[in-house]
Amino acid sequence: MSAVPTLNAPTPQALDALRERAHNVLEEARRQGATAAEVGISAGNGLSVTVRMGEIETLEFHNDRALSVVVFIGQRKGAASSSDDSEGSVRETVAAALAIAQQTGEDAHSGLAEPELLASDVPDLDLCHPWAITPAEAIAQAQACEAAGRADPRIVNSEGATVSSSVSVRVYANSNGFVGAYAGSQHSRSCVLVAEHEGAMQRDYWYDSQREAAQLTAPEVIGERAAQRTLARLGAQRPATGESPLLFAPEVARGLLGHFVSAISGGALYRNASFLRDRLNSQVFPEWVTISELPRLLRGAASAPFDSDGIATRDQDFVRDGVLVSYALGLYAARRLGLAPTGNGGGVRNLRITHGEEDQAALCRRMGNGILITEVMGQGVNLVTGDYSRGASGFRVEDGEITAPLEEFTIAGHLGEMFASLVAAGSDIDQRGHIHCGSLLLAPMKIAGI
Repeated sequence: MSAVPTLNAPTPQALDALRERAHNVLEEARRQGATAAEVGISAGNGLSVTVRMGEIETLEFHNDRALSVVVFIGQRKGAASSSDDSEGSVRETVAAALAIAQQTGEDAHSGLAEPELLASDVPDLDLCHPWAITPAEAIAQAQACEAAGRADPRIVNSEGATVSSSVSVRVYANSNGFVGAYAGSQHSRSCVLVAEHEGAMQRDYWYDSQREAAQLTAPEVIGERAAQRTLARLGAQRPATGESPLLFAPEVARGLLGHFVSAISGGALYRNASFLRDRLNSQVFPEWVTISELPRLLRGAASAPFDSDGIATRDQDFVRDGVLVSYALGLYAARRLGLAPTGNGGGVRNLRITHGEEDQAALCRRMGNGILITEVMGQGVNLVTGDYSRGASGFRVEDGEITAPLEEFTIAGHLGEMFASLVAAGSDIDQRGHIHCGSLLLAPMKIAGI
């Protein structure tokens, strides 16, 4: 089989053509009566293969293109989108956006970013590394991944091993003179397995995701890691109700910091839907904690040279010495709050927290007796009040060592107290998403088990 066609690293000529296309959309919006407009064009393609129990379950190719248009009539706003960017479709999409704008009320906070806020440069962040993998090669890798995971006879079933690769290009332009474009790639391998022992079943997984395929964990290692995690859960019991210090594994700790990001994000703040609404310049973490964003990190999982408003991204601190020094604000939210935008339209990118030299094993030893949390579930997080209550599973830690798997219990507390009493952050950094952090050791929390 031939290699899957890719966009590759787009040539300067290809990017110029996309910029010209965006310019033409803006001209059409102006021609139809918009006083201002912005346009986003995205294109991407790739391959995804899933193998289950040694057999091909899915083989998917995708080749996507999307156009989104936002128009303004004064301070009335309308938006429309299409998967077709032909000239006829552009005219219809712009007309639909204008029809919506004519029916909306004026909003004093709407409008494009001022020219001085727009990114003046779009540096190459080394985000695009196409992978010329054939379907046959992807299938073979997925089969090798799953086979390695199923080597132990206690692994009785599989939800599949997947290999995927994609390349995309994003273009954003507005009538205040900004046009920017950049490309990115994303490649991954994953495996989900089911184990059984004495009639009880457990499920777990592992995966890796990278900008460059050469940096991916080997297929066999992904499968073996998924098997180890799944087998380790066999024989799980419920812990006793009480209080216990908790160590959140990196993949769970990321979610905890995600709640913090949600609480300092503009949408929650101007809607008065965050327990951190009036905490700017106050102590919310211990003094040793600094939480920073590095949106222009080379090859970063979430790196971008500009945000969804065309505003330049920049390295910045949200927490410094434990003090909340900045919110994460896109343009509209910043205007609603009377603050300056922070380049966070579309979210945070490559968030990091101060950490020491202790990895997860060392933090277990520091904790002594407690619970290592490896999975949380449920929707029991209330950002308005800060109340936190979620189902969990993990492992009992005794005298600094993992001794037994645990399941079907609830952990509960208050996010404000959890942040303020954070004990340590580990060096076992997981960089696979937009939040990069290691294990987080928390002070005792309520446990509801048996």
